[in-house]
Amino acid sequence: MTDRPTPPRETRRLERRMGDWARRHLPFGLREFTMFVLKQGWACLFGGLLLAAILISKAVWQADWVLTRYDALFLFALAAQALFLWLRLETWEEARVILLFHLTGTAMEWFKVGAGSWAYPEPGLFKLFGVPLFSGFMYASVGSYMARVIRIFDMRFTPYPPFWLTLLLAGAIYVNFFAHHFLPDIRLVLFAATLLLFGRTRIYFRISDRDWWMPLPLAAFLSSLALWVAENIGTLTGTWLYAGQRPDMAVSFAKIGSWYLLLYVAFVTVSVVLRNRITRPDTGQR
Repeated sequence: MTDRPTPPRETRRLERRMGDWARRHLPFGLREFTMFVLKQGWACLFGGLLLAAILISKAVWQADWVLTRYDALFLFALAAQALFLWLRLETWEEARVILLFHLTGTAMEWFKVGAGSWAYPEPGLFKLFGVPLFSGFMYASVGSYMARVIRIFDMRFTPYPPFWLTLLLAGAIYVNFFAHHFLPDIRLVLFAATLLLFGRTRIYFRISDRDWWMPLPLAAFLSSLALWVAENIGTLTGTWLYAGQRPDMAVSFAKIGSWYLLLYVAFVTVSVVLRNRITRPDTGQR
C-alpha cells in the first residue's frame, strides 16, 4: 500500500483549479475560511448529493408513480457511486472504505429496524428486512467524506494511539449498538474511552498556505453535530422515523452522542484501509 492515496490526475487538476480560483478572487481575510468551506463541501459531495435527492424526491414524488421513492433513491445512490468511480472523483482505496462502512451500516440498520428503534414507512421493491437498500449509502457517504477529507486537507494524526487499541475501541462501540438492547448500555464508558485514547491526538490539516490543528475528539463532536442536522432532514421528509417520532419533531439531542461514537467506528474503518496514511508520524514537512 502506498503512503498516501493519490487521486487521479483529472481529480487533482479539478481540485487545484478550485483552490487557484479562490486564492485569486477572495479577500485575504476570508481566504482560509472560504477555502475551508469549499474543501469541506467538496469532501462531502456524495453525502450532499444524497441529501439533495432525499429533499427533491420528497417534494416531487407522487404515490401513484410506478417507481417508488425509496427505489429511486437506491438507483440514484448506485448511479452516483458508479459515476464517482468512473470520473475518478474517488480513489479505489476510498472505494474500499466506503464498501466496508456500507456493509457494517447495513447490518446495523437491519438489527435496529427489527428491534423497533426506527422505521422506514414507505414501500419499496429494493427493501430487505424492512430496510431500503439506499440506507447503506447513507453510511457509505460518511465513509466517503472521511476518506476524502483526509486526502483533501492532507491530514496527519499525531500522536496516534496503538492501532490494536483503536480496533478494540471501534469493536466495543459497534457491539454496544447491538448489545445495549439486552445488556446495560456502556456508552458513558465508551465516551470516556474515546477521550482517554484520542484525547492527545491532534489533526493537522492544510487549508491553503498554512497548517492548522484541532483535537480529534473536538473534530468528532463537530462532525456529529453536522450529521445530526442531516438526520433531521431525513426525519423531516419522513424518509425514516424513530420510534414514537412525528415528522415535525426534531431528532433527540442524544443522537449526537450516537453519531459521535459511530464516527470513531468510521474513522477506524478508514484506518484499516488507509493505515499507512493515518498512522504515519508527523514529520513537519508539507
